[in-house]
Amino acid sequence: MVLVLVIGDMHVPSRAHQIPAKFKNLLVPGKIHTVFCTGNLCTKEMYDYLRGIATDVHVVRGEFDEGQAAQSWPESKVVQIEKFRIGICHGHNIVPWGDHDALAMVQRQLDCDILITGHTHNFESFEKNGKFFINPGSATGAFSPCTPDVVPSFVLMDIQGDHISCYLYRLIDNNVVVARSEFNAAPQ
Repeated sequence: MVLVLVIGDMHVPSRAHQIPAKFKNLLVPGKIHTVFCTGNLCTKEMYDYLRGIATDVHVVRGEFDEGQAAQSWPESKVVQIEKFRIGICHGHNIVPWGDHDALAMVQRQLDCDILITGHTHNFESFEKNGKFFINPGSATGAFSPCTPDVVPSFVLMDIQGDHISCYLYRLIDNNVVVARSEFNAAPQ
């Protein structure tokens, strides 16, 4: 079992002060194995926070990430975990933003089973052509011109062999609400 945190679009401190305390209480070191971040952390402190959760941290650069550390983050990357090739990119270069066909094109370019993107600040997961797509939304609920009412959210993926249980965590009316979805790798 590999537990993966999928998170992004924090925009700290420009659009949000911090990740909600109720989320921080859930994101404790020692339980999560890997972090995938869709970018727009905006500060080295947010990157250090993620490194405190897990030592295996993969970040791609968002359009608001600046500084020396962010310059080394790639626009996209692919990581193999268990039976899955997982692609990550921020999503600001995908036009139209969040469009399923445009996302499928990026998935094919990266040759991945799962594509993780951000930018819209709106959680979404869906299957298309036997592939799985995840946008974890904004962990802080930061303002976005794409999404009028941003709900703070992140995703935990429990990867076991060729099966993923995907848990969406949202902060609604100051309560953490969890929803679950499943994905299986295509037979080889």
